[in-house]
Amino acid sequence: MDEFLERRRAMQVLGQVLGAGVVATSLATGPAAAADKAPAPLAPATATGEVKMRRAYADGPYGQIHYLDAVKGRPLVLLHQAVMTANQFDRVFAPLVAHGFRPIAIDLPGFGLSDKPPFEPAVSDYAMVVPAVLDALGIRRAAVVGHHTGALVTNEVAVRFPDRVIANVICGPLFIPEEQRAALIADIGGRERAFRALPHAAHMNQLAEARERYAMGTISPERISDYVVQAMLAFQRGAYWYGHNAGLTYRQEGPLMKISQPTLLLTNTGDMLYQSALKAKEMRPDFKLVELQGGGIDIVDQQPGQWSAAIADFLRPIL
Repeated sequence: MDEFLERRRAMQVLGQVLGAGVVATSLATGPAAAADKAPAPLAPATATGEVKMRRAYADGPYGQIHYLDAVKGRPLVLLHQAVMTANQFDRVFAPLVAHGFRPIAIDLPGFGLSDKPPFEPAVSDYAMVVPAVLDALGIRRAAVVGHHTGALVTNEVAVRFPDRVIANVICGPLFIPEEQRAALIADIGGRERAFRALPHAAHMNQLAEARERYAMGTISPERISDYVVQAMLAFQRGAYWYGHNAGLTYRQEGPLMKISQPTLLLTNTGDMLYQSALKAKEMRPDFKLVELQGGGIDIVDQQPGQWSAAIADFLRPIL
C-alpha cells in the first residue's frame, strides 16, 4: 500500500504539472469512486485473434533486439511505453493486420527479451534500434507508432532517421516545466531505482494493485498479471528505471519542431498526457489530432478497435 500511495502522489504531481485532472481520477479508489462512474467492461486477457506473430532477433548497437513481426502487410513499427514490452500491443495486432498493416513491435533495449545497454540510455539511444530492425527485415521505410515512452522514441527516430520514416503516430508527447522536471526525476526515478524484490513476491503484488487502480476495473485480472510479468522482465535485467528516466530527461520541444513527416497525435481524454497532446497540436498545427474518449494509460487494451482504426484512417492515404 505504501508503494501505491507514493506512486499516486507522484502521478498527481505529474497531472498538476500537465494540467490533467484525469490523473487523480484514474487513481481514485473505494466506493466513492465507483459511485461517480461505473467501470467499463473488463478487457479480456492477452489476445491476438487469428494473428500469429513471428518472434525474432536482430543485431543492434547494444546487443540483440527482440521483436514481434506479422510478416505480411504494410510495415508499421510499434514502440511500447515503460516498463512494458512489445506485448503491450497484443490486442491491436489483429485489428491492425485486418487494416492491411504488418505490425512490427520492438522490445526496447533492456525491456522484454532485448539486451540491456551497457550504460544509462537516453531516448536517442533507444531510437538507434529501429533502423537496425528494419535493416534485418530488409525494409527501407516504415510508419512508426509510439506510446508514451515509445512516443518520445518515435519523435527521435523521425528526426535522426528521416529517410527511414514514412509517417509518425505519437501517442503521448511529454512537456514538463523545468522547475518540475528535477522533482519528478527524483521522485519517480528514485523509487524505481530503489525497487527491490520482497518476500512472498510482495513487490509484484504492489505493482498489480497499482495497475488495477490505474485501470479502474476496465482491464481483466489476467491482463493485469501480464503487465506485471512484462515489468518484471525489465527488473530482471536491471533496467527497470531506464525508460522513465530517459523520458523525463528528454526535452521534446525542440525535436517536435524538427519532424518533417506527416504525423498523427493520437490521444485519449483520460490519458495523463492528454494536455501535452493538445500543446503539441498548438506547436505543430500541421499535425493531425485525434482524441478518443475516456480510457487511460492502457488505451490500446481498453479501445483496441478505435485505436487501430484511427491509425488506419490516418495512414491510408499515405502508405
